[in-house]
Amino acid sequence: MRSPRKILLADDDAALRSSLSEQLALNQEFLCVECESGAGALDLARRKRFDAILLDVDLPDINGWDLCRQIRAVGVNAPILMLTVAQSEADAVSRLDSGADDYVTKPFRVGVLLAKLRAWLRQGEQSGDAVLTIGPYSFEPSRNLLVDAGAGKRVRLTEKEAAILNYLYRAGDQATSRERLLGEVWGYNAAVATHTLETHVYRLRRKIERDPARAAILVTAPGGYRLVP
Repeated sequence: MRSPRKILLADDDAALRSSLSEQLALNQEFLCVECESGAGALDLARRKRFDAILLDVDLPDINGWDLCRQIRAVGVNAPILMLTVAQSEADAVSRLDSGADDYVTKPFRVGVLLAKLRAWLRQGEQSGDAVLTIGPYSFEPSRNLLVDAGAGKRVRLTEKEAAILNYLYRAGDQATSRERLLGEVWGYNAAVATHTLETHVYRLRRKIERDPARAAILVTAPGGYRLVP
């Protein structure tokens, strides 16, 4: 079963946060990380990887649209959906230039929010322009490329190396077994052994880790491998 998608939910209404988190967690589809302030949301968005972000427009310390701009400014590419009180559609649409992808108007039906959230997540996965954050790197799966802008480093990956990182990224914090990775990356080919995967992981670590002998990004976990946010 696929690991839950990690969602950052920023809203100062504790009852709404609790209710929405509970409903999003049904069927283990999503896992919400809750936050009650803009400053806290910005800090979390900088430090951790989220599949999508839900922002209340009326946060106590900052306007949600302005917060969205700040989150985009630090390089976050995850879909951002705004939770806003009733306003004219024209005004809401005009505010999407803040970098938000969409909005829902309070009070909203959870089913409507879920439909929009799933649609944006699917679009991000299918986009050839998707950019994912892995450790200090921006990862462009369609180009088999990792870029560490701070260090001025560009890492070219093989197709299989990029596929390994892409699958582990989608798995989130959950470890992926060697057998599962083999099946997803190479297909269920009896001629491909776990040694093949281990060789690719070894080479990948030499490319992306500061100290390949002490991996801090692509780590060995009980049962397989996972990426550290």
